[in-house]
Formats: sequence, C-alpha cells, structure tokens
Amino acid sequence: MNSSFTIKNVSSMKKQFLMFAVAAMAAQTMSAQTLAESKFTDNWYIGINGGANFKTTHTSMFRNLNPSAGLRIGRNITPVFGVAAEGQAYFDNKGSAYETGTFLKGINVSVLGTTNFSNLFGGYTGEPRVFEVVGVYGIGWGHAFSTESNKLPRENVMTTKLGVDFTFNLGESKAWQIYLEPNITYGMNMDGNKTHFNSNNSALGLLLGVNYKFGNSNGTHNFALAELRDQAEIDALNGRINELRSDVDARDNEIAAGRRTISDLENRLRNSERPVIVEETTTTNVNVLQPSVIFRQGKSTIDAAQYASISMIATYMKNHPESKILIKGYASPEGNMEFNQRLSEARATAVKNALVKRYGVKADRLTTQGMGATDKMFDELDFNRVVVFIDTTK
Repeated sequence: MNSSFTIKNVSSMKKQFLMFAVAAMAAQTMSAQTLAESKFTDNWYIGINGGANFKTTHTSMFRNLNPSAGLRIGRNITPVFGVAAEGQAYFDNKGSAYETGTFLKGINVSVLGTTNFSNLFGGYTGEPRVFEVVGVYGIGWGHAFSTESNKLPRENVMTTKLGVDFTFNLGESKAWQIYLEPNITYGMNMDGNKTHFNSNNSALGLLLGVNYKFGNSNGTHNFALAELRDQAEIDALNGRINELRSDVDARDNEIAAGRRTISDLENRLRNSERPVIVEETTTTNVNVLQPSVIFRQGKSTIDAAQYASISMIATYMKNHPESKILIKGYASPEGNMEFNQRLSEARATAVKNALVKRYGVKADRLTTQGMGATDKMFDELDFNRVVVFIDTTK
C-alpha cells in the first residue's frame, strides 16, 4: 500500500502550485486600479460548509450522494485575490468500488486561491456587492480511512480542487457571506505514480457555506478604498505647508529678537548703578522704596524677571502690616501724551493686580496712579518706563 508521494508527484505538485501563484499575481496586478488600504491583520474570515458529492463517471448521481462537511479559513489580500485553507470530511463512499467500514470515510486538506471575478471585471466600488462570483482553485492532500486499508487502491492521494462560489454578502456592514459552490475534486495520482487530471478519478460536489469576515483596522469588515488626490491638489497642499513653515520661522525670529531685548535690558540693569530718583526724592514726608518694575517700550505686560522686585514689595508689606503703598506708573516720552497717560495707568494697575492675585496683598492697602510720560524719573531714558512704590503710611 503506497502511503507517501513519489518524487515525480512532488514535482507535479510544485508545477501546479507555480501555476496557481502566477494566476494569483496576475489577478493582483489587474486589481491594482482599485487597490485598497489593508494591514496584514485585516480582511480575514472563517466559515463552515456542508454538502454532498458523487463520483463523476460511471455512477448514478442521486443514488450515490455522499455527505460532507468542512471548515475554511482565509484572507482577502486584495479586492480580487485571496488565499484560504480548507478541510473537508466525507462520511460515505457510495458509488466507489470498495468499502471502508468506517464512519469517517476520508478527508481532504487543501490550500486554495480565490479570484473575485465581480471585482476583477467590474471594479471594487468601496464595499462588496450583494451578489458576487468567486473562483476557487487549489491543491491538497486526501486520505481515505478503512478497517482494511490493503483493499484501498490508494490510501493517500494528491488532490486538485476547482470550483465557483456564488456568494451573497449580507447585513448592513457586509460582515456575513453565504455561498453556494459547485466544484470538482480530482485524485491526481490514483493511477499508480502517474499524476494527471482524469475524470474517472474525480468527484463532483455542491457545498453550501457561510463565512464571517472579522473587523478591520479601518472600522469596517471589508476593504476601504485609499483616498487619492490629484497632483494639483498635492502641490497646493505643499505650497500651504511651506507658507506655514515660513510663518513659524518669522515668529521664531520675532520671539528670539524679543528675548534678546529682554536679556539686553536685564544686563543693563545689572551692570548700571542703582537708579537715582530725581523727582520723588525732593518730596517731603514721602518714603520711596528702592525696588522698581521696568517695562518694555509700549507694553504694560510684566516680564518674568521683574517679579523679583514685586516680591520684595510683597515681603515688605508682610513685615509691615500697617503699611499702605502708592503705586505710580510712568511712560517714557516716545508717543503722544494721551497714549502715554493710559500706558502709565495700565502699568500701575498690572503691578497692583500682581500683588493682589499672586502674593495675596489686600487691595485696600494699594493705590495706583498713572503719571504719564516723563524723562525726569531716571537718568537712563529706558528706566522711565517704570513703576515705583511709595510708602504713604508715614
């Protein structure tokens, strides 16, 4: 009893496999016009089927039907081409010239290729059609069971399966697929070591099956078409990207320039002598405190470095709980008088708000006054963009 394939059989199997691979590559190439986005973990399905078969020649079909059942696992690589593995179990052998004496008469395990003819010739529209025609083809290994295996013409055999699936895609998401499949399976080496297609060594079958398609990374159970853009749209998008990059570069340059200005002012403050108050020191019974807050030209926003002076005032008021402070804001002479008056008031108010909100000083201990523009407060012109603090409790 021959239980293994010969070298000649293996060579024939390789030729058939190469033939199926070429057909698969051709199908994939023809489907490139509708090639959809897909990951390896996408477009897998699993299904079961059942049906009947009978010997192709020299037998009566209806009196010699043999039931079968199977399991199929596959993946659609493109909307046209796919691969699958299938196992079939046969439970009777009516019409054959031998008896096996077992409940399970035989099995056939196949590697299949699939070609969706509806998508191949009609194109993929973004979701499966309700009805589609799919070709099924592949090679496999068949094994017959018997209580007396020496009576079998061959226990193991190479097989080839050809079939057509008439499929119906059901449900709103097209996740379920029902198919009716007429097919023919050949025993390729039933006649000794000769491997060939012989209708006398074949069986016709009809399967009814159902497949479930697993969910994909695109949120559906099927292929999602790639969103294609024309070259003009791509050029316009690239132009917009370049414009945005230029805007970012310009803003970065502005920020860098602002940081250099702040750094320059801080260096000038550190390197210069302590500011000498000209106007306020002549006033009697007024206690002018040393810390002051310098502002950038035309701005009433407090720079981070200036909070050190405000913190010193907050500490002073904490140590002297009875003290009350007059906050005077000034502007340098650039610009018109009305603008500089508003700017000086805004600077005084900004410092008061910082003392109240950031350092917890009670608002009723603070008074603000906008003094407008001056070049008399400090000898250095830039220092006149300032807020000074006066203790009015004495």
